[in-house]
This record gives sequence, C-alpha cells and structure tokens, in this order.
Amino acid sequence: MASITLKDINKTYPNGVSAVRAVSLDIKDGEFMILLGPSGCGKSTTLRMIAGLESITSGDLMIGPNRVNDVDPAQRDIAIVFQNYALYPHMTVVDNLSFGLKLRGVEASEIAKRVKRTAEMLGIQPLFDRKPSQLSGGQRQRVALGRALVREPQAFLLDEPLSNLDATLRAAMRTELIKLHRNLGTTIVHVTHDQVEAMTMGERICIMKDGEIVQVGHPMDVYRNPVNTFVAGFLASPPMNLLGGRLEAVGDESVKVHSGSIAFTIPAAMAKGFISHAGKPVTLGLRPEDFYLTAESARHTAPVGVEVITTEVLGPEVILVASTGGENAAEIQVRMPRDFRASPGEKVMLHFDLSQIQIFDITTTRALPRVA
Repeated sequence: MASITLKDINKTYPNGVSAVRAVSLDIKDGEFMILLGPSGCGKSTTLRMIAGLESITSGDLMIGPNRVNDVDPAQRDIAIVFQNYALYPHMTVVDNLSFGLKLRGVEASEIAKRVKRTAEMLGIQPLFDRKPSQLSGGQRQRVALGRALVREPQAFLLDEPLSNLDATLRAAMRTELIKLHRNLGTTIVHVTHDQVEAMTMGERICIMKDGEIVQVGHPMDVYRNPVNTFVAGFLASPPMNLLGGRLEAVGDESVKVHSGSIAFTIPAAMAKGFISHAGKPVTLGLRPEDFYLTAESARHTAPVGVEVITTEVLGPEVILVASTGGENAAEIQVRMPRDFRASPGEKVMLHFDLSQIQIFDITTTRALPRVA
C-alpha cells in the first residue's frame, strides 16, 4: 500500500487547452478517495496522470516517498479499472485474470493461488471458462476488478467503473467495493460524477470543477458545509435550493433574509457570520430535507408559504416541487413524508429549520460562515 500525493499538478495539451490546474491533494495510505465532478472537470485526466497514462506538464506526483512523474506506468505498481472494463475478448475469464501475472513472470503456482483467492472473493469461479461476450455487465465488472486485484498493487484507480451498470447492479457493486476496501485496506482512488457513489463510498471526497479542486473533505462535512454555490448545488439529489435574496439588519445583531415571499429573521446567535452582508444581495441555500410540515419546539423554525407545482411520489418519500410566490418567485424542491399528498395550485405552509440555513456571497459565490 502507499500514499499518493499531488503537488501543484498541471496538465496543458499541445493545443493550449488547460485540463488540470494547480491540483494539490494528499491521499492517505489505505484511504478510499473519491474524485467527484461533472463531465469535463479534469477528474479522469487527474486519474490518468496518477496511472502514468497522461504526461504531467508541471508539478510533482509522489507514490509513497518516490517522485514518479517520469516512471513508466508498468513500474508504478498501480492497477486501473476502466469504465468499459477493457477485458481481452478472445480470452476466457481465468485467462483474463492470470494474463498480467504471466507477463510479469509470476510462478504458475502463485498465479493459481492468487486467481483462486480473488475469484472466491468476487464469486466468479463459475465463470472461469466463459469469454467476456458471454458475461453480463455486472459479471464483466467483477472480472475487471478481479484482474486488478490479483496483481496485489499498491493502489487501485477506478475510472467510473459502475456507470455502465443498471441501478440495481450499481447499488450492489457499491457495497461490494466498500467491502473489498474494508478487507484489503488498499488505497483506492475512484472517479465518478455520481453523488450517491461519492456520499456512500468515499472516506473523503475531492470535488473538481473546470480543472481545479473546489473542496476536499469527509462526505458529510462537505454536504453540511459546502464552500460555494457550485458544491451546494452539485452534491446530493435533489440538490440544495439556491434562491436570490437580500439581507437586512434587525437591530445590532440579528438579520432578516428576504427571497420572494420568504422572510426569515435569523437570531443573533446564528447571524454572526451574516451581519457583515446586511444590506447586500445574497444567495440563500435551503436543503430539501430541512423543511417540515409542523413547527417543532426542538427546532428553531420559520414558516414558508408555498404553492404546489407538482409532486413526485418515490415510495419512501415524496418530492414536493413548489413556488415560493411573491415578486421574483423561485421554484424549490422539498422532501416530504411518503404519505404527503397535494394538488397543483394548492397552498401549503412549511417550516424551515433555521439552524441549517446557508447564505452565499453573490459575487464570489462562497459561503458566509455559519454558526450552528
């Protein structure tokens, strides 16, 4: 196992396109790190530079104590699993698993032992005599993972390996990868654009945008405290509701937020980080799960009257899509209990948990400090 350290890594292509800019990231030995971001944000390019499949324009890449910028990919002792699995179509499963070890001159007895152990771990022994064309997507994914596992590398790099699977298989494979990491303790860097994968699998998330790192942290830390509106609107589904608004001072310490027909007075204890923006336009962030149908004494809530646009009945919950009404009315999404029902045009009174409010500077898009 090994740590992976990126120090001010840049990647610029010959045509002048800058794909990755000043990326610095410490991935701990044995850590499950997620690189998360939209398509084209530079996450796969970053992964390929770690693997040695892309050259580094500038900066230093360290695997353990060694600088590996110019080390051949085969000498980095890293295994990569691609989105399309990249299995050899003319080989059987057992040959796919053992081929890389044969190329490295590993003894036949050791190859057999590793292949058997890995196949048992992944449950693919019954598939040994089949070729990739005879396998389902989930089976091909397991074989691709097995081919990486038999090498017993210092680290695994996973480039959107679950994106070609259906929803049920994807959920099952998420669990399998978590269990594998727990059993092996090997460093894993997993690239995805799926927020569910990021929240459920990673010990830490590195969110990227336009070739740069935006925020790094434990999943729930990033979720609860997004650094800017991009992270707030990208992480989770439904995402945080982002509404244009304005802050007004109330006395010396409290502030009032206006957005459409919404008007919250934020108590002094929660408003310390917001008071400096009194009198200025801001972006108001309200997570869908922080609305309630009743005001509860355990929470400091504020009423929010909305007009129903539609409801999405998902089984375990209902997503209410509603308008905030008033001038500059905005559309918001709210998580409701599974038995919630409402008709389009109906007026509903909700209650928002003020301790969870997020406010962002409208110019920099960065979050104002929140006391809660």
